[in-house]
Parts: sequence; C-alpha cells; structure tokens
Amino acid sequence: MSLHVERPADGPVLVVESVPYARGLAAVALTVAAGGDDDPPGRHGMAHLVEHLMFPRAEAYEMREAYDGGGSAADDATDSHVARVEGAGGVCNAETHRDHTVFHTTVPASMLDDVLAWEARRLREFAPSAEAIRTETEVIAEEIRGAAGSRIWDTVLASVVPGARDSFGTASELARTTREEALAFFGRHYTADRMVLSVVGDVDTAAVTATVGSLFAGARPASDGTASTRPPPRSTRPATAAVVPLHLTVATDGVALGHRLPDPVASRSAYLAHVVLAEVLARSHFPRLVRRDPRFTAAGMSCGLYGQWLASAAPDVALVRVGCAPGTGAAEAVDAWREVLRAVADGPVDADVHRRALNSLLVAAHRQEDALVARAVGHGRAALLFGGHLSAPAAELAAVTPLQVADAARALLAAPPVVTEFVGGPR
Repeated sequence: MSLHVERPADGPVLVVESVPYARGLAAVALTVAAGGDDDPPGRHGMAHLVEHLMFPRAEAYEMREAYDGGGSAADDATDSHVARVEGAGGVCNAETHRDHTVFHTTVPASMLDDVLAWEARRLREFAPSAEAIRTETEVIAEEIRGAAGSRIWDTVLASVVPGARDSFGTASELARTTREEALAFFGRHYTADRMVLSVVGDVDTAAVTATVGSLFAGARPASDGTASTRPPPRSTRPATAAVVPLHLTVATDGVALGHRLPDPVASRSAYLAHVVLAEVLARSHFPRLVRRDPRFTAAGMSCGLYGQWLASAAPDVALVRVGCAPGTGAAEAVDAWREVLRAVADGPVDADVHRRALNSLLVAAHRQEDALVARAVGHGRAALLFGGHLSAPAAELAAVTPLQVADAARALLAAPPVVTEFVGGPR
C-alpha cells in the first residue's frame, strides 16, 4: 500500500492511498472543519443543515447544462447527487460531528473520475433554494425528534464541557434559517484550507492527483481569515453539580457518569489507555459488579461519540452507564463506579485480561482499517484533526501497558464525574 499526501495552495489537502485488496472499488471522503461547535448563535444545527444541503436534489441541477457540456433540463429533472452515485453502482452518506463534517462515497473504481467531478461540482455550485432549506430543516427536525429519547452521550458532553454543541441542532432555531445564512456559513467554513479530500482503493495515485488538481483547483479558495474561531471549552463543572433526572426511551432506570478524556493529540497514550480501560472493565469488573450486586442491572463504559474513539479532537468524553434496580439512587451508582476504578487503580491489572482486551480492540481497529470507506474517513480526520496520524493507530494502541491502564483509572478517580440520572420508559 502506498500513501500520498499533497497540500496544494488552491485546493483541499489531498490524501491518496492505493490499496491492493480493494479489487475494483474506491472510496472518497471529503472532510470539512465545520461542525456543531461552529454553529452561529441562534442557529444551532447550521452545520448539520449545510451537510443536508450538500446533497442537492433534482431541482438544484436545472441550470447545469453548460457545466456538463450537454444534456437538457428534462434530463436533469430526474437527477440528484444521490441518484447519480447510486446510478453508478455506489453508495454515499455524511456525518456531522461536533468539530467536523465528513461526506463519504464508495463506488466502482471505474467511476472514480465521475465521483470526483460530482464532488467538485457540489462545492462550486452550492446554491440551495429557500424551498430546499425549508424541506431539509423539516427533515432534521424529524431526526431530532426521533433521537431525543436516547441521546445520553450528547447530554453528558454538554455537562462535562459546558458550551460544547451537539451536532443535531435545535429545531426551533433551524426553522428560522434563511438562504443567506446558509450561504454565509458555507462560504465561511467550506474553504480549501479547512478541507481534506481522501481517496482510497484500487486507484492509480498519479492519475487521481492529476484529476483532483484539474477539478478542485480554485473550487473553494482559502479563507480570508474571517472564519470564526471556536472558543476554548470551559472547565469541567465541579463535582457538586446537581443530579438532573433525564427521561429517556431506555430499557431501565440508571445513571450516566461523564468524564473528560485526555487530549487525543497532546496526550495520545493517556487517551488510548482510557480506551483500553473501558475494554478491561467490560471483560472483568463490570460483569462481576452486576453478578454480585443486585442493585445494578448493567454497566458499561465507552470513549468518544457513542463509542467512536478518536472520532473528534479535544475535548472528548467518556460515558459510563450504570443500570439501576428500582430504589437504587445515583449516589450508590457513583460509589460502585469508584469501587470499580479503585480495584483497577490499585492493580496490577490482570495480564490475561489486559491481553484479551488489547487483542479485541486491535482486531476491531484492523477490521475498520480494512473497510475502504472507514479508511478514507480515517485519513481525512487524521489530516484535519490529529496532526496526520491515522485515526485507528493500532501500533500505539498495542503499546498501552497494564500500568498505563491503572494510571487511567487513577486519573478518573481524581476527577469526580458529572452525573445525570436517566429514567426509562416513554418521554
């Protein structure tokens, strides 16, 4: 496998990796440094909305004839970005995170030039109509309503890092969005110096580089320095913060405990030690807690957005969920969590448990790296958020020692969690 990285002056950072096992497939990821933290005041969800608007529907292409060098409005009437990709035998989707948005596509390698042309086109021709904005804000409002009963991680993030914005948005704020506001957000954040284009698969690096150079040169100029700077996250709330009941559509009552994780760039080893700690606890201490103590029905720990560790830069959060039997309070769950941590901190961590935890994480990391679209997304995040490191650093993960896992447990003991009590059943 060969990795090529190029930083042109008038286009996005380009990462190309030729993967022999791709067998006729290619994946493209466009990663943009724009997420929930960049939403303007009073427009929470703007980054999410622009993600939706980057998938223009049929009416958005009606004036495309000159660009295509042929065709007619009648041809365009049945067209859309998704229809073009699916018509080429591919699939496409996107994700908005707190600190970035990523658009990813997988297609037959023979269609790669077309996909790259479509990517460049939707950057150049971003011009959503007022009707498109109204439609997509309604779609997002439905997404928000559908997810409202299960978004424990977002609630914990806002508690641990006050001021951090989730990526979904607020329906009432988005409903007032104007076309001019969407265009202004796109113009400010979707610039060459804030984007990475990564291409992975059965590809010729030189050919991809030449194609991208001709298609994306000047597509989105570098910013003029006026792009908003994200404010530094405020400090973690004190341990005396109130325990707020949260009604969620979960199976049982319980408690969510939030901890801020070490910086995944400046303190990568410490960050990964928390990832290994979560797996160690899942394989030993949590099952033992549930078996021995009838007050608790389940327990688990995850690092990063819904368990996607290294999916965002700092600040990142670890979420601990403890299911509680009727009559069990939040204070009891916190005490049980601290006992579990103390058992690891006082160590040493059992060598066999540590080895099995590492092996499980390494297998998952390698399997993810083998998936072309995950690899393309990983390269984009690495270049944009993590100083060039691949997003699933198996070698660094394998180097985490039992002593570092114990250190991670001690660090969590020294920083009391923010506590949210969730109540199962309908809202």
